[in-house]
Amino acid sequence: MEIEIGIGKSGRRAYGFDDIAIVPSRRTRDPDDVDISWEIDAFRFDLPLIASAMDGVVSPRSAIEIGRLGGLAVLNLEGLQTRYEDPDSILAEIAELPDDKATLRMQELYQAEVKEELIFARIREIKDAGMTASASLTPQKVERFHKIALEAELDILVIQGTVVSAEHVSTRTEPLNLKRFISTYDIPVVVGGCASYSTALHLMRTGACLGSAFHRRRRSRMPREHGSGISTRRAGTAT
Repeated sequence: MEIEIGIGKSGRRAYGFDDIAIVPSRRTRDPDDVDISWEIDAFRFDLPLIASAMDGVVSPRSAIEIGRLGGLAVLNLEGLQTRYEDPDSILAEIAELPDDKATLRMQELYQAEVKEELIFARIREIKDAGMTASASLTPQKVERFHKIALEAELDILVIQGTVVSAEHVSTRTEPLNLKRFISTYDIPVVVGGCASYSTALHLMRTGACLGSAFHRRRRSRMPREHGSGISTRRAGTAT
């Protein structure tokens, strides 16, 4: 059902858990007969769970544990884990701060440089435990840090942004060419912050969103479009 949400704009009704009730039906299914596994490219997971690439959610240790349970955890490669040798003490400090001081202190902490050796170490910690390693970078940092991540044998790259567009036009910077990136490095790429159908379709045609091999098998059946740049917009600023 379409609902008017503004002048000339409409949207579909969405539902939350409080809006849904489970009603008994004529037939039930034995839970043991239900397969909830899923795949990204050649990687299979038994638990339909992806942990968000946030410092407060995923550390190498939690990524390993989630992997053992059958899910996938995405490590933020631009977070505290790759800025500080001992991120646990930093996180403990943040947790103890009062609300009126926490934001300012976090802004100070995130001014520290991301260290390539820590990117390598955090990914290797997950890999050495025998788990699938997935990690995120913003579009602006992919070119800078992807080589060290791939050297550490990253399995799945997540490109994260608040709002992602399919193409980025700039006279000053070269946009990330996803099609070329995926064909060169042959790594599954998931794009986060994709807020529209047209953007998702465009990015899938370049090989992104789910997995490189998955979309290469289907790309020949899709019409080709020009361009494959990607950008994010944060706080109203195009980057």
